[in-house]
Amino acid sequence: MKIGRLDIGDKLLLAPMADVTDAPFRIIAKEHGAGLTFTQMVSAKGIITNEFYTLRKLVFSRSEKPIGVQLLGKDPEILYASVKELQRFNPDVIDLNCGCPVDKVTKYEMGSAIMDKPELLGKLVTSMVRGSEGIPVSVKIRLGRDRNSINVLDNAKIIEDNGASMLILHARARDDRYEVEAEWEWIAKVKEALKIPVIGNGSVFEPEDIIELISKTGCDSVMIARGALGNPFLFERYNSIKEGHNDRGLPDVSKVSRVCIKHLKLLNAEYGEFNSLDKIKKNVIWYFRNYYGISCLIEKILSLKSVDHIKELVELHTRKIENKEYPKENLEEISKKFNNKVVFWQTEEKELVS
Repeated sequence: MKIGRLDIGDKLLLAPMADVTDAPFRIIAKEHGAGLTFTQMVSAKGIITNEFYTLRKLVFSRSEKPIGVQLLGKDPEILYASVKELQRFNPDVIDLNCGCPVDKVTKYEMGSAIMDKPELLGKLVTSMVRGSEGIPVSVKIRLGRDRNSINVLDNAKIIEDNGASMLILHARARDDRYEVEAEWEWIAKVKEALKIPVIGNGSVFEPEDIIELISKTGCDSVMIARGALGNPFLFERYNSIKEGHNDRGLPDVSKVSRVCIKHLKLLNAEYGEFNSLDKIKKNVIWYFRNYYGISCLIEKILSLKSVDHIKELVELHTRKIENKEYPKENLEEISKKFNNKVVFWQTEEKELVS
């Protein structure tokens, strides 16, 4: 698949996710076969005002390319200026977030709130394309405000007509929660209506989901969000199928453990021990959620205060899984809870921007 001059072949895209797709997460995903990754969503205004935390989320290494940057904004001139500024970072794609449904974004009339303003949407895309000077511009959208206000076809045409090189469609409405299944048929309708590449997104957790989504909709590729949490192996499993091999299935727990430990080391190096602990804990839980003993792991890991102790727990937990020391659990129910709420062990969570 080509996005402007960028060709990622048959590979998949990693979605931008708030507090998730930092450099360590992207590096692991790329090593396991992701074709294009994205930074966490960053404020367009924060870029032009050199806001520290915005720039921290924006930075990426040359080895991560190809990589996209996702912007949040509602002012055409600010978006134009931020895209001009982004040229010095040389991303491969610049994406506009028109899909984030959380109140702290939509109350400022950004994210998925932009879908209610088609004239503004066109101006935003035009200003980004004008400022990008050849870097492909994409837009990530949802179906509409709710199931009674679906305007995705009109918005998709506006996005294409104003010069975007790619459209990413999360096939849920703004008011939908994750308990509501994505309506893939809208991806098919958008693909039929547009000439630019259309990327499908929503309710994709297994290689067979990806294959089914592409088969049913004709979309050019698939963007993986929650399905990649603790599961970078999804990318290499799909790539193996595309290369004519059988699905490798879930890796053995020793490989999961090795990748998990590498990930926690990258997080520790990126943020330092104090700031990385919570990030490490949630990622470790995600890696091991498909194995017996997950409830025991959650109970133990949340009280740990050092990276070394977490690493020791991961190694001990892995040995116990290999030796079948844990009692059986209802992993199907845990998987269902995860699919509806990724931090399923907490009473509250931050909404993933995806």
